[in-house]
Parts: sequence; structure tokens; C-alpha cells
Amino acid sequence: MDYELEEKKTSGKKSVIIVLAIIIITVLTTVFIINRNKGNSKGPESFRGFGFSGAGQQITSVKTIRTQKTDLTDFILTNGDIETQVSVEVYPSIGGRVVQVNKTLGDYVNKGEVIAYIDPSEPGTVYAKSPVTASISGTILSSPIKTGQKVNVNSVITKIGDTKNLQIKSNIPERYISELKIGQSAEITLEAYPEVIFIAKITKISPVVDSLTRTKEIYLTFEKNDPRINAGMFAKVKLFTSTYKNCIIIAQDSIVTVNDKSYLYVVNQDCTVTKREVTLGHNVNGYYEITSGIDANEIVVTEGMLTLFDGASVSDVSGNAVMPETFGDKDKFKDFPKDKIPSEKNKKDENAPDGKKTAKDKKTAKSKD
Repeated sequence: MDYELEEKKTSGKKSVIIVLAIIIITVLTTVFIINRNKGNSKGPESFRGFGFSGAGQQITSVKTIRTQKTDLTDFILTNGDIETQVSVEVYPSIGGRVVQVNKTLGDYVNKGEVIAYIDPSEPGTVYAKSPVTASISGTILSSPIKTGQKVNVNSVITKIGDTKNLQIKSNIPERYISELKIGQSAEITLEAYPEVIFIAKITKISPVVDSLTRTKEIYLTFEKNDPRINAGMFAKVKLFTSTYKNCIIIAQDSIVTVNDKSYLYVVNQDCTVTKREVTLGHNVNGYYEITSGIDANEIVVTEGMLTLFDGASVSDVSGNAVMPETFGDKDKFKDFPKDKIPSEKNKKDENAPDGKKTAKDKKTAKSKD
């Protein structure tokens, strides 16, 4: 009997605990729902997801650019060797022993000037010394022969070059040869002066393609002489080929591709976006030419577009688009031209004529009265 009574008491306690648990859960659920509804009814200052939320819509922060028409210039990156335009090797007219050297490495010589003397005499015979003269005017680029050395008519006495007029010899891959033209400009950089850009132009193009390397040889000459440029230097060449005039260009990372079609997000005056299909043209160094779909002076999203959709609201951190909500009435600026929508920084008193008289101006005028 006592056992049954004890069991009834235990069962009653369990029932009370269960009822209390249900009541607590019901109260917590009600509080949660009420707070959530209050949070959703707040204005633009409340947060939700990855952006601001206002009027029940998420606002995504993005970066933008205002499009404009400009020129897009294509180029080829290659390298080359700097050399003299004119250089010759000098040989003796007769074999013998070098008995005198008048010019050495780095010396300047005029055409016809004596560089060295050769004595062709042999034991038992005596001949007059034979002069070795410069065939062109220029600088001694190499001087391999020394006094006392035996030479013949095939021995190179020295090499002379015109160091005042240098050129760059470069090889262009076969796939680019259709773009090569005499007079095309190039920017040249050297290892010795990496921050300096030298200008050169194509002066000669080989008429044939090397069958082994599949390249065509070109020569470029510098726009002006510079003592910092030496023959034998290695040159990095940025050769400009085609220029596409008056076009709109967009970074390729800003373009969204869906089913082989290209789209850009364009910001409207009410800070919503429109997903617009565009046609791509030439691609130069990570930038696309837009041939259709976008006009000049439109605001295009460049960062943050991956979470956007057609009609999504955005906040432009770049400052190209201004949110009308910032000024109270969302429809107030709906008919304004894009470049006339004011920003918070230069907001004028809406009652001032032509926007010339601000609230500060009114206060100043009142104090004077």
C-alpha cells in the first residue's frame, strides 16, 4: 500500500515538471517570434545577412565605376639585345707580327686612322711595317690582338662600331606577325635602369620567318641617344600594336558569365541593379572592350556582384551612386539625372532657390539682421 502511494507521488511530480517545461518552451518561442518581427520592422539601420536591410530587403555593399569612352591599346611583350647599327671587323692586309697598337678598347677612331702596325719581316728579310686602318668611324668595341702577337690575313685585329646609333634586335612569334608595321612604338626597359622607360620604333622587319624558331626578326631604333644605353645590354620590349578608339572598357573580373553569355550589373538611380547582357570585344591585359550593352556614364558594379540578382538593392562604397533613402523620401530623386543626384557631403537646403543658399547661409543672414 505504501509502495503504491509513493509511486503516485513520484508520477505526480513528473507530470508537474513536464507541464512547467511546456509552459517555459511556449513562452520562449513567443518572445523569440515577437523580437524577430520587431527586428524585421526596423529601418535601414538594422542589420541582416551580409548587408543592411530596409523595407524587408537586403542591401549589399559593392564597388563601382562610372563608364567612359577611352582608347584601348594592345601590345606584345618580348625581349631583345641592344647592338650597334653599324659594326665591322678589321683585318690586316698582310701576315706578320704586331709591333705597335695605337688604339685600344673604348677609343674613338676616324675612318682611315691607323689602329696598329704589322711587321711582315722574316729572318733574313726586312720589310716595311704595314699599317692597319679603320674602315669606318666609330668606337673600338673589342681589341683581341696584343703587341708581339703573330697574325695572318684571317686574324681579326679589332671590331669597330657606331655606339651613337644603337638598335634592338628582337624576335616576334609567328602568331603576331600580321600585326607588325614599320614605325610602331615600343617602351624599352633595361635591367640597369628598371624605373626608366626608353622609347623606340620599328625600323626594319625581316621578310622571312625562321623555320626553326617560328619567329620573325625585327629591329627597333631609339627615339634619342642616351649615354646610359650600351651595346650588349638585355632589353625588355613592350611593343604597341593595335589601338581601339573610343570604346568602353571593363575589367574582366567584373563580368558575370552564365550559359556562355556575359552580363554586367548596372546600378539604377534608386540604387537597385539591373543584370544586363553585354557583348565583349578585344581583351587587353585583363580588360575587355564592351561593344554593346553599356553606354558611357553608366554605373557598373566591379566588386560584390557574386551575390547580386536582378533588382537587388546595393550600397555603393565607391561613391558613384547615392542612396535616395539617405535624404528621407525615396521617390524624391527618382526623376533626377544621374549626375545631379546630391551626396550627403554637399547636400543643400531643399528650400533654397537653385540650391545656392544653404541652412548655414540662412543662419548667418538671420544673425546679421
